[in-house]
Amino acid sequence: MKKIVEMTISEIKEAYRKKDLRVIEVVKAYFDQIKAFDQDIKAFISLREKEALEEALTLDARLDKGETLGLLGGIPVAVKDNISTKDLKTTCASKMLEDYQPPYDATVVKKLKAADAIIIGKTNMDEFAMGSSTENSAMHTTKNPWD
Repeated sequence: MKKIVEMTISEIKEAYRKKDLRVIEVVKAYFDQIKAFDQDIKAFISLREKEALEEALTLDARLDKGETLGLLGGIPVAVKDNISTKDLKTTCASKMLEDYQPPYDATVVKKLKAADAIIIGKTNMDEFAMGSSTENSAMHTTKNPWD
């Protein structure tokens, strides 16, 4: 079997269906990958490891009961840090908002959650999305892992 972090969404979902993989394994694999490489790449501004692992266990329990998950059931997803996520820091890569926690989820986050995706964290960007390289992020510059 391929490394989990190299699998496509379809392959992961098929492995869930065949009971070859558990959601908790997939989420842990993604956090292991982040821990191994993000200190150099700096792609993430914030992570929600504890919550994501709890959600993975809940989805595994649903699968064990024979329930069908949503379209993105058990798939780890990262969102840009300018997308509102309830009770999760949303800084827009700005020091001005470094402690802001929105009281609501953006529509796209609601839809991801409704599809049973697991949001693992928020990714870096240029401050207030004013650019495309992260060179203007107030947090840090993200490195290209292939360059």
